[in-house]
Amino acid sequence: MEWKWTWPDLDVSPRLVETIRSLPVHRSVNHCGETFPISPFDIYADCPLCGVHFKVRSFAGVTELEDVFDAVFEWMSQPGAEELVRHRQQVIQQDRD
Repeated sequence: MEWKWTWPDLDVSPRLVETIRSLPVHRSVNHCGETFPISPFDIYADCPLCGVHFKVRSFAGVTELEDVFDAVFEWMSQPGAEELVRHRQQVIQQDRD
């Protein structure tokens, strides 16, 4: 018997898609009175003034936007996914042009 994967029946809100689409490539963190940029996916940051390593992302009992990205990044790490991602990025870019 051949195994066949099917798309799960998910209700993905347009608000979630737009939030992901508009996510900035950095977020601002404040420590020691200094504000500095970090990746929106970082769990920890290092203060450039005092060198303290501190947590910037919570792990709440609810799913956060960063968890969605982590799942996508995990998927992208599997063999064969990189070429699929690269191809899709090219198509998206061509559609913009």
